[in-house]
Amino acid sequence: MAKPSDNPSHSALTRRERQIMDILYRRGRATAGEVMADLSGNPNYSTVRTQLRVLEEKGHVRHEEHGLRYVYAPAVPRSSARRSALRHLVDTFFDGSAEGAVAALLGGEGSKLSDEQLDRIADLVKQSKAGRAGQAGAAGKPGKGGRE
Repeated sequence: MAKPSDNPSHSALTRRERQIMDILYRRGRATAGEVMADLSGNPNYSTVRTQLRVLEEKGHVRHEEHGLRYVYAPAVPRSSARRSALRHLVDTFFDGSAEGAVAALLGGEGSKLSDEQLDRIADLVKQSKAGRAGQAGAAGKPGKGGRE
C-alpha cells in the first residue's frame, strides 16, 4: 500500500492506467467490476484488479473495503494530477520550458484554435503577468516581507 509520503506525480502512467484513472475521476469511486465494465476492449477481471493494485502502489488510487469488495477512488484531486502530468510532460519533452511547450501547441494545434480561444489564452498570460507584478510590488513594501 502506498505511504502518504509517496509522491504519485513521479510515477508515469500507462495508457490503460490513464483510462482507469479517467473512470475513477468520472465516477468518484468504483469497484474493479465497475471499472472493467467502463473500459474499452474485453479486459480480464484479474488484470483490472492488478492494474488497480499497481495504481495504489504508485500512490494514485486508494481503496476501502465494503464487505468482500474493494471500492477504489483517486488518491489525489484531478487538478493536482493534471498539474503533475503537465509538469512531467514539459520536463520530459521540452527540457522544462513552458515557453517551448506553448510554442509547440500554438505551432501545431494553435492553427486549429479559434480567435476566441486565442483571446482567452492571451488573457491568461496577462493575468499571470499581473499576478507576478502584484507579488513583486508587495514584496518590495515594508512590512510585507520586503526589505526596509
